[in-house]
Parts: sequence; C-alpha cells; structure tokens
Amino acid sequence: MANFISTLFKKLIFKEPDEAVRSDKQTSSKPFDMEAFQMNDIKVYALSTCIHCRNAKKYLDECGVKYECIHVDELSGDERKQVVDEIKNHNPAVSFPTIIIKDKVVVGYHKDKIDKALED
Repeated sequence: MANFISTLFKKLIFKEPDEAVRSDKQTSSKPFDMEAFQMNDIKVYALSTCIHCRNAKKYLDECGVKYECIHVDELSGDERKQVVDEIKNHNPAVSFPTIIIKDKVVVGYHKDKIDKALED
C-alpha cells in the first residue's frame, strides 16, 4: 500500500516534461486567428483598480491579441466626459470593463463572450 501511494505521489508531483508542454499548448490554443486583429479593433474601457478589468486584460493578453486600454478613472475633465459618452454609446450602464471587439460589445469579464466575439 505504501508503495502504491509513493508511486501515485511521484506521478502527481513529477510530470514528464512532454506532458507539461502539451498541457500548456492545450490551454493556449484558441479557435480564432490572433493575427486578424489590429490594435484599434479591440478597445477596453476599464478602471485601474477593478479586478474584473484586470482579469479581462490578462485574458486578452493570454489570448495574444492586441488591444487599446483606456483607464477611465485616470482621465479628468473634458477628456473623461468624452470617453464616458463613448462608453454610453455601447453600454448605457457605463459599467466596467466594457470591451469593444470590432462591432461586438462585451460587458464584464466573461471568457466565453470574449471568445465568441473574437471568433466572429
């Protein structure tokens, strides 16, 4: 019994290098063409202190797509008002993150919706 537990423990702890590489490739493969997106195709309206905004940007980074991020809370005056008006055109609730992917709008951090918008 001790031998069985020892073997099981070693298998769980010490992965073969090929298995580790394979699992990394599986998580990074996406069904969309990352090269199809230009910097101005994806815009993220975010708050610098928002964890959901941070997670959405991290996910886009993991997907390997380029995007423009505007931290609305770091703007002031007319510039901030102009950006809020832009967001209202896409998301009247002005909640964050608001992600514009070409003509699709994703409100909040939803991997499945981001993936769907990137696929279309």
